[in-house]
Amino acid sequence: MGSSEKAKVLQRFFKTGPGEYGEGDIFIGVTVPDLRKTAKKYQKITLNETKELLNSKIHEERLVSTLILIQKFSNASLKEKGELVKYYLDNTKKINNWDLVDLSAPQIIGEYLKDKQDRTILYKLAKSNNLWERRISIITTLTFIRNNQFSDTLKLSTTLLHDKHDLIQKAVGWMLREVGKRDITTESLY
Repeated sequence: MGSSEKAKVLQRFFKTGPGEYGEGDIFIGVTVPDLRKTAKKYQKITLNETKELLNSKIHEERLVSTLILIQKFSNASLKEKGELVKYYLDNTKKINNWDLVDLSAPQIIGEYLKDKQDRTILYKLAKSNNLWERRISIITTLTFIRNNQFSDTLKLSTTLLHDKHDLIQKAVGWMLREVGKRDITTESLY
């Protein structure tokens, strides 16, 4: 399914050069729609098999692994969902690009936490030295925002306010914009 031409474009787009956030990431040029079809087809593979994909140096293999986790999560029992969340959090170092985080964090961590009071894990992630864990913390709240729950987004935004990485600043800005779009009332327009 790969394309060498697409791979070259993706290598630049995802900043894989020396010193860039995606340094060393390898692309083979597979489109996201093709990866989604693959994830759906192979959603029943074991977690060990998803871990093989998640440990790959090839970006699309890690992406399909996270898409498979989303498929598994959406069909799981409550107990299995808890196990998948633990697995996800144990492997955040491999969920290491903005597209992997943005596609998976709301669908897995957000969906799991949306009806729970204890969301302390997000505040721990927000203070991590790992860029992707910090991004997971704020992007997860997209699920809460979609359910008109804004407080964690606002608190985490305050925590991340002075983060120096542009990918965190962009994520915080995006989540605050989403809060704003949902928090506008007719009264506030006058």
